[in-house]
Amino acid sequence: MIKSKGWNWEIVEEDESSIWKNPSIESYYLLCRWKSQNKVTFLDLGCGLGRHSILFGENGFNVFCFDISEEAINRTKDWANQENLIFDYKVGDMLNLPYADNSFDCMICYNVISHSDTEGVKKVISEIYRVLNDSGECYITLGSKETWGFKQQDWPMVDENTRLRMEKGPEYGVPHFYADYDLIKELFNDFKILKINQIIDYFENDGKLFESYHYHILVQKPSKLSKK
Repeated sequence: MIKSKGWNWEIVEEDESSIWKNPSIESYYLLCRWKSQNKVTFLDLGCGLGRHSILFGENGFNVFCFDISEEAINRTKDWANQENLIFDYKVGDMLNLPYADNSFDCMICYNVISHSDTEGVKKVISEIYRVLNDSGECYITLGSKETWGFKQQDWPMVDENTRLRMEKGPEYGVPHFYADYDLIKELFNDFKILKINQIIDYFENDGKLFESYHYHILVQKPSKLSKK
């Protein structure tokens, strides 16, 4: 198992139009879903610059921000202070979350959990299970083996599911884990899987069209009653 490695947020610029200032589309659905379920404690696992933390904080959730990058945490904190929001902040490795068992009603891990190898991803998933309350839910994204990144032969293989990203930018040298449907079913065997979607994002660079495939997964930790 290799050590998790975070983004180099120091080289990421932000403005009001940046994606790092705007929550993902899915987060608005999750916000409505979890409010209707009276969920309160929210963990932004791999919070980055805080786009999901701010959204949930502005809507009454008790927000906990976690990232491996101190730069990310500091910039999230600065933004939250501007909005007069009070969050809990911790810097650390997602392989060992600094929270007690059954701490959270809900959490988002958006393009985060796959920044490790196969054994690391398994360990993070076990940590997610541990810190979720019974009936707690987690929304996770994982890179798909159908995406272009997994097919880059010049990116070193760490294990059968993981490559090191060698493209210049904030993710240079960061491990990327990729999954398929069967592997997802295996990884989340202890959870109730509520939804698995594979989404294709299209983008152009230097006149070339690229396709990026990601799995979007919603899981629930079974309640004690449902385990009987």
